Amino acid sequence: MEAEGVHHSYGVRRVLRGIDVALPAGSVVGIVGENGAGKSTLLKILSGELRPEQGVVRHGGRFGYCPQQVVLNDVFTVRQHLELFAAAYDVPDLRRAEEVMAILGFAQYAGALVGTLSGGTRQKLNLTLAVMHDPQVLLLDEPYQGFDWETYLRFWDLVGDLRAAGRSVLVVSHLAYDTDRLDQVWRLRDGVLHGRQEEVR
Repeated sequence: MEAEGVHHSYGVRRVLRGIDVALPAGSVVGIVGENGAGKSTLLKILSGELRPEQGVVRHGGRFGYCPQQVVLNDVFTVRQHLELFAAAYDVPDLRRAEEVMAILGFAQYAGALVGTLSGGTRQKLNLTLAVMHDPQVLLLDEPYQGFDWETYLRFWDLVGDLRAAGRSVLVVSHLAYDTDRLDQVWRLRDGVLHGRQEEVR
């Protein structure tokens, strides 16, 4: 996936001012920035949810998107969500989803109503829905929000498996303490991406 010359504004407020970013195969790239810097706006544009005022985004292959706000229905069970998304993705079975649930440590909640789940478990399901169709490009907005330490480590195990399989992962966060786990890191500031990994630490 790559983006060139992406601009976006909300009224007179210019949020993105010419973003150029590439996500090579088999890489884990991070974008960090303060709250309100435009990180979620950029992800919405990269995912196709929002049209940029200027610029172009190119995708190669399947992509998955895990937004910061969970995309869940409280009256459905975990398994019903998996079945619904499997139908939408045209995935023949839930094998990959069940693998991800096992990695993240919440397979025992398959029959639970989403409305009864903790915030961290809801986020695990949100992430599972984004990766269950084995996307070649994965966009993650604050993906480990609400995770305990064990799940946080399991999350990075999953990301490592995706990288090893040649998948591309973009992790967006307002914190920069994960930089040693990433192949490349950019800081979004004043609507522009700045620097590389050593400048973020």
